[in-house]
Amino acid sequence: MSNLQNKNVLITGASTGIGRAIAVRFARDGANVGINYPDSPTAAQETADLAKAARAGSVGKELLLKADVSKEDEVEAMFQSFIASFGRIDILINNAGIQKDTPSHEVAMADFDHILGINLRGAFLCARAALRLFLKQGGGGVILNDSSVHQIIPKPEFIGYSVSKGGMGNLTRTLALEYAGRGIRVNAVGPGAVITPINKAWTNDPEAVKKVSNHIPLGRPAQPEEIASVFAFLASDDASYITGQTIFACGGLTLYPEFRENWSS
Repeated sequence: MSNLQNKNVLITGASTGIGRAIAVRFARDGANVGINYPDSPTAAQETADLAKAARAGSVGKELLLKADVSKEDEVEAMFQSFIASFGRIDILINNAGIQKDTPSHEVAMADFDHILGINLRGAFLCARAALRLFLKQGGGGVILNDSSVHQIIPKPEFIGYSVSKGGMGNLTRTLALEYAGRGIRVNAVGPGAVITPINKAWTNDPEAVKKVSNHIPLGRPAQPEEIASVFAFLASDDASYITGQTIFACGGLTLYPEFRENWSS
């Protein structure tokens, strides 16, 4: 039996992509899942249906939670709904994220603010709400942030995204250090190239997928389920001595793959 059995987990941005895969994986492992979505409930309900099917008849619950994570009042209302339904929270997964490609000198401040609002401000607002509940409940808790290889690798023409993920790395480390003595663990997962809707610019083009794959030491992009498995590990008691870390699930992208061939000496 998984040690995620009967845990209550809230996943932001869980209607598609990695967030959906996380919800399904945690449901399969016996957790009750809160599925946050920003607008239309249709995709979120699809996630809930997949999560329910993954339980294979075991007891558990899925809860749809509409909220724009960049807005403080909506985050507070979401957490209130979660607690009203589940009674307590054990795990928060900050997964919601967006990106937009624009040369940095042409970036509109509204776009920059919007990206940081969802990716970084939203992660902090949700982490703050979860921390308050963890401290009130007692017994500790787990916060996991969905970062990116671009936490440490620059991504030209995606300045808002890069800045938000760099900030998420420091958010993870700062909260981990601040709350380690309270039994609260904070970690992050840094995916590389993943077959998800946010990457539809290349995932729907076989030639583009081939080009992307050529840059990855393992030779292929990840499936969302592979990233979800890392979240499941970090949320579990198997990772009880890990805090303040970013685990890069990136197929080797953080290994400076251009150095696979000796061109520099």
